[in-house]
Amino acid sequence: MDAYELVTRNTAEIVTEDELRALLNKPTKRVYTGYEPSGEIHLGHLVTINKLMDMKAAGFDVVVLIANLHAYLNRKGTFEQIKELADYNKACIEAVGLKGAEFVLGTDVQLTPKYQTEVLTLCQQITLNRATRSMDEVGRAMDNPMVSQMVYPVMQVVDIPTLNVDAAVGGIDQRKIHMLAREHLPTLGYKPPVCIHTPIVNGLDGEKMSSSKGNVVSVADSPEEIKKKMKKAFCPPETEGNPILQIFRYNVFPRMDTIAIRRPEKFGGDLEFHSYAELETAYAGGKIHPMDLKAACGDALTELLADAYAYVQSYKN
Repeated sequence: MDAYELVTRNTAEIVTEDELRALLNKPTKRVYTGYEPSGEIHLGHLVTINKLMDMKAAGFDVVVLIANLHAYLNRKGTFEQIKELADYNKACIEAVGLKGAEFVLGTDVQLTPKYQTEVLTLCQQITLNRATRSMDEVGRAMDNPMVSQMVYPVMQVVDIPTLNVDAAVGGIDQRKIHMLAREHLPTLGYKPPVCIHTPIVNGLDGEKMSSSKGNVVSVADSPEEIKKKMKKAFCPPETEGNPILQIFRYNVFPRMDTIAIRRPEKFGGDLEFHSYAELETAYAGGKIHPMDLKAACGDALTELLADAYAYVQSYKN
């Protein structure tokens, strides 16, 4: 798989493909994404973490912003609560497989006069309506947004030149904020970033993923908890929107070359798959029972998250 294929696989959108190709030809290139320290690292995070790993393999220097100030502005807790999670989340991100990245704490770079001046300058250019719309899928309790949440997307725009990155990775829910960056950074004298957007995957119940709903698998889940969650997970005969197939596509196959479906001989014996496309075709054709697919998914996740779970146990003890 060449560098372009690595970067673009399992993405929802690249803005723009021509700019990405040009960037890949540069000897030095930097990409970032940001994570609010607001809870456990889970499969939703792993989609973008896997993409950062792809980009590192494609020759990018990877920067991870631990966005503690963003979390505070987005009503995710007190400074003390967020501070406690920041170092923990950083270690968990490393433990799930992202090695050799540069981690930056938001408050270490976002409180300088230059940064704040650029935020205020953009606040004069971006309408309140545009800022609100950009936060629709990102903000907490957006039926009654705070002024702090309107500052959030403007800061995210300024993060890009502050971190000196060429590209930004995020879920497709980040698209409106990234488009603000592409539109407005040139007014400050900066080049717009290449934007790589990943899909938003469903929770285990087929609905929107949310830690508060308990429809996620996190690094704090034991192997027994993972397997229990898999047994209860929604796994329809259809492939579209199937959360178990999404886990295989976006979380498992980017990290594992072979997936085994363990079955008794009377049900056809074991199966092995070497690509997601093979697995999806077999499932769509009725060759794999949903319970067997879910069991294999539980086994794969247990293996993938083993190091992170071991870290969580040592941290809590």
